[in-house]
Amino acid sequence: MNWKEEWKPLLWIIGGFLILFYLPLGIPRFDNAIFEALYLVKWYAEEHVLLCLVPAFFIAGAIAVFISQDSVMKYLGPAASKILAYGVSSVSGTVLAVCSCTVLPLFSGIYRMGAGLGPATAFLYSGPAINVLAIVLTARILGMEIGAARAVGAVFFSIIIGLLMHFIYRKEEIEKAKAAMNMPAPEVKRALWKNIIYFAAMTAILVFANWGKPVETNGLWYTIFSMKWIITGITAVILGIVLVRWFEFAWWKVVFAAVPVVVLSAVFPGHPLIAFTAGTIGLSVITSTGKGEANEWFSSAWGFAKQILPLLLFGVLIAGFLLGRPNHEGVIPGEWVAWAVGGNSVFSNFFASIAGAFMYFATLTEVPIVQGLIGAGMGKGPALALLLAGPALSLPNMLVIKSVIGWKKTVVFVSLVVVMATISGMVFGAVF
Repeated sequence: MNWKEEWKPLLWIIGGFLILFYLPLGIPRFDNAIFEALYLVKWYAEEHVLLCLVPAFFIAGAIAVFISQDSVMKYLGPAASKILAYGVSSVSGTVLAVCSCTVLPLFSGIYRMGAGLGPATAFLYSGPAINVLAIVLTARILGMEIGAARAVGAVFFSIIIGLLMHFIYRKEEIEKAKAAMNMPAPEVKRALWKNIIYFAAMTAILVFANWGKPVETNGLWYTIFSMKWIITGITAVILGIVLVRWFEFAWWKVVFAAVPVVVLSAVFPGHPLIAFTAGTIGLSVITSTGKGEANEWFSSAWGFAKQILPLLLFGVLIAGFLLGRPNHEGVIPGEWVAWAVGGNSVFSNFFASIAGAFMYFATLTEVPIVQGLIGAGMGKGPALALLLAGPALSLPNMLVIKSVIGWKKTVVFVSLVVVMATISGMVFGAVF
């Protein structure tokens, strides 16, 4: 036996044994943290996997199959117009309104298709950060100053972080641009406007299926919320027509997938998730059993799911164990967090940025969490720092980003977000 090769497995075995041997079972905080991890991952599976991630996987797969690499390079590549590339990337959140995990398949899709690191990371930050509903809710609950600061800060963050990532890795980006110039022009299979309608329909399904209930029970936002499943159904019908007319899907397969959705919607009108699940299964069946582009679409979406979903679920477990769910504690006591983010010191802003970066926030949940922390003594500066760092990052999010761009770029990206959030919090806290 060659012990030079076997010492690493031996250390893993010994380390695992010691961890299991000394597990602090029976200590209330540790036992509660385990349950919090399981509760959080259960909630995540119920609320986010079917409604958020599965549509996002299909959209990401569609990007890889139905959008030419030449188009991505033209508008988002390293050599693309900076105004166009960063303009599109920085305001994407106003359309998507997704959480830090749902944006990951979309980020992975455009990056692998050749998008420059700068525009791709600008999109990665802006997708969950520039959420119109969240910003309006922030202004209403936490005050107009912090709401406006969050809106302005998020847009500038996405652009500055993207530009810095491009500058730091400019040599790689130059090589990517040179390689793209030597690529042959792709064959155009359908008009651009047809692809736009196709992606608009899928994006609408993602957005409206996840439309959160607003605080007030009247006004435009609540009207949209009350009609969210009707709108989702209409866009699903549009998507079906598009697949038959322009993507050469067999009409009887699309009808086959749609009938169970209609039936289950009528039988279980109060449980739209059942019909949505049936629609997801139907789309999976007709794409996986299809030929050509249809099968490529499913294969690409399935590839993203295999890569991303296990990492996300593992990250959610760890985040739940450490910090618990909203209004519940994990292994780290909540009073420690409340104590650390008081005042407007460098430490309190930095700690708020770090805590926000590693916590998992579902869309809109960051506002009541910050409201509770402010009630416990959190300063306005750290509150803004958490709002700028939290929605765009999370521990599950970081694990997936690493699998796409590597640890070094992930650490740089996270560090830029944390540092800029800290500085922004300090400035805001000093002014207000």
